[in-house]
Amino acid sequence: MTSSSQIAVRELPLFPLPEVVLFPNRPLPLHIFEFRYRIMMNTILESDRRFGVLLWDPVQGQPARVGCCAEIIQYQRLPDDRMRVATLGQQRFRVLEYVREKPYKVGLVEWIEDNPPQKDLRPMAREVEQLLRDVVRLSAKLTEQEIDLPENIPDLPTELSYWVASNLYGVAAEQQTLLEMQDTAARLEREADILKSTRNHLAARTVLKDTFEA
Repeated sequence: MTSSSQIAVRELPLFPLPEVVLFPNRPLPLHIFEFRYRIMMNTILESDRRFGVLLWDPVQGQPARVGCCAEIIQYQRLPDDRMRVATLGQQRFRVLEYVREKPYKVGLVEWIEDNPPQKDLRPMAREVEQLLRDVVRLSAKLTEQEIDLPENIPDLPTELSYWVASNLYGVAAEQQTLLEMQDTAARLEREADILKSTRNHLAARTVLKDTFEA
């Protein structure tokens, strides 16, 4: 029997969300209360427990064309048929066309993956991880709080690039750009630029803080 992940093109129920970009291997907890999405969850729980998460663009009034498949790992039924759902990001996809709009969107999608790397990306991944640690250290100093990175940060370049992208907050459009990239090196380079800018900003604020407290 062929699993859904091996089929190049398939129909997928779609869940557009504002300000949310899901990445492969990253968790996404959801509270399902809208009637149409309660129908969707009940339907997919009887199937392969998979649906697509797409960033909703309020300016364009439509969802993005590239998203990430989510798989339901756990769920809890609440009063009034509401649900709490724990999902995990799987592979990325591109919407080719919509095959149904009601009661919820269903799209014909194709899976997408990063292109094979042309060079060893481990040095770039180590640089991105070090920049991340610098940002966390400076943030902890500024806020006078203990901030620790989890011990299970991925060390493989592609998985690390998804992990870093998923932990950028308040920049959904930037996350969407990173999700759509199919070049791991380009994604890591963009993340390095973001982290360098953040590190420099935090370092300047730290200098000011130290000066005024001296």
